[in-house]
Amino acid sequence: MPTTYIIGHKKPDTDSVVAAMALQYLYQQRDCFEYEQPRAAIVDPLNPETSYLFDKFEVETPQLITTSDMGSDDQVVLVDHNEASQRLGGLSEDQIVDVIDHHKVNLTLSKPIYMTFKTWGSSCTIVYHLMKQNDVVPDQKLASLMLAAILSDTVGFKGATTDETDKKYGQELAEIAQINNIDAFALEIFKAKSDISALNNKEIVQNDYKIYEFSQKTFISQLETVEQESLVTTKKDELLAAMLEVKKQQSVELLFVAVTDVLKVSTKLLLAGEEEIAIAQAAFGGTAIDNILDIGPKMSRKKEIAPAIEEVLKR
Repeated sequence: MPTTYIIGHKKPDTDSVVAAMALQYLYQQRDCFEYEQPRAAIVDPLNPETSYLFDKFEVETPQLITTSDMGSDDQVVLVDHNEASQRLGGLSEDQIVDVIDHHKVNLTLSKPIYMTFKTWGSSCTIVYHLMKQNDVVPDQKLASLMLAAILSDTVGFKGATTDETDKKYGQELAEIAQINNIDAFALEIFKAKSDISALNNKEIVQNDYKIYEFSQKTFISQLETVEQESLVTTKKDELLAAMLEVKKQQSVELLFVAVTDVLKVSTKLLLAGEEEIAIAQAAFGGTAIDNILDIGPKMSRKKEIAPAIEEVLKR
């Protein structure tokens, strides 16, 4: 019998992984979706934040797969992404049957499929909405993880992508999860996200990144941390060297690393070279000093950072 794999993007964040698990739970509860053997899967290992949460709530990690694990009759539901550059490598477009996402649409397929796109701050917000439409309630552990994903993606409801629906559903999930202090839980998540002690410099640069098919192929990484100054001062030279290696390895033309302080609500861009410096200054104003540009309270890669860079590249 064919399997329906529910897959998030490369280098998955908590929202990508948990949304896939929540969709599996929903599909197993309701036959109306008609997806045979739904199975959440990941295409890269968990990041430190997600690993921390899975250990905390004693949840099993979804299967790590490649296309060699999939049969020709298997189907795929994409969650938390839609662009080809962020998909499982080698995936046939003919296998995609559904997309649930909250990012910009950049998708061309040769056949009609189901699609759910919302302008909300998290894919888990969308999945919880689908659950409510189908009278499905997540169990306590899943509700805890879904809340964590929403808090992570919206930066504790402070990010520019945050919608009132994120806040409303976050509160409902907190009640199901029996989490009484959302702010304290968010801080716990941020501290886990900031723990990159086990990563080398190239892994730090690639811990949470997306590649955009702008007029120039652009790599934008984001480090959400409570230790911004430490990263942009004591580790700056090491990270800049690693950025040049990653730039070559990933075959991208431009590379930016956004270091976001989730407590101070501020972001500093690490810029790989002179071209990145010129583009960042044109996009955000100000003057870069030693390959660092302070862009102030801009915290959303999706809504504030990537679009500004893309706009400059269109000129």
